[in-house]
Amino acid sequence: MAEPKLLDPFQSPDAYYGSELRRLREAAGLAQERLGAMVFVSGAYIGQIETAIRRPRLELSIRFDAALNSGQHLEGLCRIAHKSKPLHTNGHSSYFAEAADHESRASAIHEYAATVVPGLLQTEDYIRAFVKAADPRAPQSKVDALVENRLMRAARLDNSTRPEFWVVLHENVLRIPVGGRAVMAAQLRSIAERARAGRIIAQVLRYQDGAHAMMAGMVSLMSFDDAPDLAYTESAYSGQILDETEPVALYWKAYDLARAVALSPEASLALLDSAAEEFAHEQP
Repeated sequence: MAEPKLLDPFQSPDAYYGSELRRLREAAGLAQERLGAMVFVSGAYIGQIETAIRRPRLELSIRFDAALNSGQHLEGLCRIAHKSKPLHTNGHSSYFAEAADHESRASAIHEYAATVVPGLLQTEDYIRAFVKAADPRAPQSKVDALVENRLMRAARLDNSTRPEFWVVLHENVLRIPVGGRAVMAAQLRSIAERARAGRIIAQVLRYQDGAHAMMAGMVSLMSFDDAPDLAYTESAYSGQILDETEPVALYWKAYDLARAVALSPEASLALLDSAAEEFAHEQP
């Protein structure tokens, strides 16, 4: 396997961590694959950390220190890195920038949405209405930039195979008329069309299903070809990436429990169609 390109170690805490990991690994005479085997990850994932594509994980840093006899050096650098913000936001909110980068690399995304249509599924009119509701005084240039940025994200689903996208929508998502009746009708039809075309799998959790394991809020679970899964959670004006094994496993369990009680994909598609028709024909 080719060694990763050298980075400027002072570009960011992540880059410094990666350069230190590479320095220690090479000093120990270990290839990426060998070190990966020692700490139970792939060599490709080691390369992604060394080139600052993936952020270091605390539990993995502890294993690195043990394998490389580096005391608590990498553990300490990991703690510093996780307190820092991404160097580049690429047009995203600062709290979402890192998640957006991971989203672009994910081979599969499983999302639960409590109140808002997931960004990857939003239509242009829905985005505009949502952005204006969140910030009524936002200048048109800012609204246009946010719309363009989100539509670029959504374009990833135009690829016929990647990422695999499975979404569980709470019935709230179907019933809150973001942008008005016509906008919601078009939005729900768009989701139904993607599901009908086999590009996504969509399930709906109805009000009558009652309490469920995902009531705490939204989550996006991302899987990768050569790296461990991670979870992204979000609330108003803040977001958090979780990549340690235990919390990610807990979110997977909650997600599986939620989709187990949701409507089947076929029944969910029928409900999406029905809700769209209600919005289309509902009188003011």
